Amino acid sequence: MKYLDKFPKWLPALLMMVAIFTFSSMPASEIPSFDWADLIVKKGAHMLGYALLALAYLRACDDDFRKWKLIWLLAILYAASDEFHQSFVAGRGASAIDVGIDAIGAGLGLWWVRKRNSLKKK
Repeated sequence: MKYLDKFPKWLPALLMMVAIFTFSSMPASEIPSFDWADLIVKKGAHMLGYALLALAYLRACDDDFRKWKLIWLLAILYAASDEFHQSFVAGRGASAIDVGIDAIGAGLGLWWVRKRNSLKKK
């Protein structure tokens, strides 16, 4: 029963993982093109998605910033598993570069929270 008590804290992380998985499941032919801004929009979406995922993991860990390495690792592992998943989607492929971009996004999300919290204490 005590594990079910933790479910509400993990719900945002689970929803974020479902959203990422859903977007990753789209065949290449269904992904919109953003013309000249295509690379910026898509890689920016990667970074934003994984920043939000890291923040959701942080919430699930009771906002204990001492666990930032674990949280960042979880986000990177999810990014790697998602890239593997994409390798089975029509017209898509796995990219180590995307995992790196996702890791940067997760790190930036955690950095932002740390910076915000340190400014609040002043």
